[in-house]
Amino acid sequence: MFFLSDPALGILMLVLFLVFLMLGFPIAFTLMALGVAFGYMTRGDTVFQLFVQRTYSVMANDVLISIPLFLFMGYVVERANILDRLFRAIQLAAGWVPGSLAVATLITCAMFATATGIVGAVVTLMGLLAFPAMLRAGYDTKIAAGVVCAGGCLGILIPPSVMLILYGATAGVSVVKLYAAAFIPGLMLTGLYIIYVVVRAMLNPKLAPKLPAEQRAASLTQIIVALATSFFPLAVLIVGVLGAIVFGLATPSEAAAIGAGGAILLAVLYRSFSITKLKESVFLTARASAMVCWLFVGSAVFSAVFALLGGQQVVENFVLSLNLGPIGFLLLTQAIIFVLGWPLEWTEIIVIFLPIFLPLLDNFGVDPIFFGVLVALNLQTSFLSPPVAMAPFYLKGVAPKHISIDEIFAGVMPFLAIVIIAMILLYVFPGIALWLPNALYG
Repeated sequence: MFFLSDPALGILMLVLFLVFLMLGFPIAFTLMALGVAFGYMTRGDTVFQLFVQRTYSVMANDVLISIPLFLFMGYVVERANILDRLFRAIQLAAGWVPGSLAVATLITCAMFATATGIVGAVVTLMGLLAFPAMLRAGYDTKIAAGVVCAGGCLGILIPPSVMLILYGATAGVSVVKLYAAAFIPGLMLTGLYIIYVVVRAMLNPKLAPKLPAEQRAASLTQIIVALATSFFPLAVLIVGVLGAIVFGLATPSEAAAIGAGGAILLAVLYRSFSITKLKESVFLTARASAMVCWLFVGSAVFSAVFALLGGQQVVENFVLSLNLGPIGFLLLTQAIIFVLGWPLEWTEIIVIFLPIFLPLLDNFGVDPIFFGVLVALNLQTSFLSPPVAMAPFYLKGVAPKHISIDEIFAGVMPFLAIVIIAMILLYVFPGIALWLPNALYG
């Protein structure tokens, strides 16, 4: 291999990574192994010093501290049995709306996504709670599956998204501004989902029948009590955490710590707190955080060696040689991310492939905050688009046996189209993402 030039070795390293990825090798350790191996072949012992430096930089990154805290907050809320109360309360409040169960599911998913940010947890729990309820009410299987899968993925976009924290750490941009930028697009996507469901229910009531009068008839007092005991406590926790971050009252890490404490308090108030559940939350948090951090270390080593070998320069020269404008560059990168979402999860896309595109943003005059929100919106598709769409597989794992994966895939397709419509709106009106951070921070 020494007869190859350094840039050729860099491209070979990238190709080998993709090959090993398809073979099922552990991603983080494959990245580290390739980075160290190619670095040692070309740079000798200095690669070990690079490895230590990159590992320490990940350990010393203050932004990443908020990840385990937000994850812990999410796992505690998940185990506090808040979701069931929340869904019932919103179902009562939305009983008069066409497709009320589906609308309640989407609102619950959006609320729960902001509290957890864990797609698998939201899809699985709503698959156990809302999906059977919709099927019993006579809902079309496809629309019920699409609602649960699409709604469960909103945690990737809506703050406090762990994905935005990772992007901020990777791109070196403010997580606070990213949260402000993602807030309106997250609400927009949720609103587009709800509009689609309501319109479909109005055009064809058989797809989403109205609930029987006895299930949706409730006095105003009943609705207020239900919301006061489920919706508002969680809303106060979420607004408190996000408000502290967006208005500069606390750093993301400090706000995440407050949120974790608030989640424990909610669990105690709902009489759902136990040492066993606390241990489970800590274990799941440690496992997920370790995966993210080792992936970050592997990506840092791989990216450093890739850049040293000149692979980054090859990619940059190729993209610049296409003579694209800013819109063309954005379309190219988003198309690549969309395709990468089929075989890869969002964590690998963020920490492995985005660093290849980020140095090019200045060349095309693209705001990294806007780019980050666009990527978060695009990554909704990685959970929804077959053949490797994790949200449908999460739902299939808890759905009744007669529900096929093909039905679930068919159900998510309209929502996949809605995500693409939302991306087009963001292209045409970038102020959807940039207005709030500009208004708050100048």
